[in-house]
Amino acid sequence: MADTNKIRYGIKNCYYAVATISTSGTATYGSPKALAGAVSLSLDAQGDTNKFYADNIVYYSSVSNSGYEGDLELAKIPDDFYTDVLGYIADANGVLVEDANATPTHFALMFQFEGDAHAKRSVMYNCVAGRPSVSGSTKEESIEPQTESISITATTIYNSVLDKDLVKASCTPAQTAQYNNWLTAVYQTTTT
Repeated sequence: MADTNKIRYGIKNCYYAVATISTSGTATYGSPKALAGAVSLSLDAQGDTNKFYADNIVYYSSVSNSGYEGDLELAKIPDDFYTDVLGYIADANGVLVEDANATPTHFALMFQFEGDAHAKRSVMYNCVAGRPSVSGSTKEESIEPQTESISITATTIYNSVLDKDLVKASCTPAQTAQYNNWLTAVYQTTTT
């Protein structure tokens, strides 16, 4: 069913699920964990359009899909994300320690945008996150919340059922079963 929203606004229900990628390029995912306090998500499409000219016209054109890159802004990045995805170590005293040699873990990013007719839920299947910046400022006459941002790169993951490389998926309440379970497990196509 087509998306009947006329407008989109607001992000909420942001979750991540750690991905284990097999040698065949497919992924299995852990249980989703909340990324509470989502402020904004801005992911720009990556890829090129290549044009071949012949007969004084664009004779053939192709588009490459290299996924998305951008930022997820949160009220505060949860400690679980630091250890699960960014490779931080929680020592015996519960102190988070940044490992300079840690390799970021792949994960799926799930989120929901509100709309005038209904909310739409989406998943980016194969994400990696950059380290967040460290910043802060003094408290003045009133308390101004300071947010944290994570740079996200979302690329393809192989789906053996469709025999395709997938980047993202989305659904509306019209896909009732999938929509209701969207935030409890990473949706994966099981039938063509």
